[in-house]
Amino acid sequence: MTSSAPAVVSTSVLDLAPVVPVVVLEDAADAVPLARALVAGGLPAIEVTLRTPAALDAIRAIASEVPGAVVGAGTVISPAHVTATVAAGARFLVSPGWTGGLLEAMKASGVPFLPGVSTTSEVVSLLERGVTEMKFFPAEAAGGTAYLKALSAPLPHARFCPTGGISLASAPSYLALANVGCVGGSWMVPGAAVAAKDWARVERLAAEASALGCG
Repeated sequence: MTSSAPAVVSTSVLDLAPVVPVVVLEDAADAVPLARALVAGGLPAIEVTLRTPAALDAIRAIASEVPGAVVGAGTVISPAHVTATVAAGARFLVSPGWTGGLLEAMKASGVPFLPGVSTTSEVVSLLERGVTEMKFFPAEAAGGTAYLKALSAPLPHARFCPTGGISLASAPSYLALANVGCVGGSWMVPGAAVAAKDWARVERLAAEASALGCG
């Protein structure tokens, strides 16, 4: 039921938790128990990627049945994706990259968004448009912590959620950077655990990830 728009995220997406789980779901029936496990483990912000046909139903289910979750949509690459995911209940949007049309659609959506960047020019272009919070993707392949550290002096107003190739072991080095608010990753939602519906394991891995913000 969609009697009203989902509540707007008042806190920056970058500040909700140290890690944003990047979730790929083949079966929407797994969405609610998975989200409950992640929230119980201390990771309320959940990015459901639009990589499978189940994604929209998964977002809809989490939005309506897991009140502790802040569900967002990932792999948003078109204005149509923006419209469909916000209608399904997405409370934030994440894109692997951006164009002028996609950026305008995300701005008009009324929910927070993290457009993807991997170059200095893309960061400057977004800052020029008033956007200061971004996804750095693919983080490891695009230069990792060394690249982000190099950006901090000339572009101090840009803040990032690095995603792509990050693990429990490498996440702390990203989170230690002044221009990183959180990281995105999928290590706490391993495919084998989801397939086995081992939600206890997911909760345990989520708790380990959440603890990274306590240092």
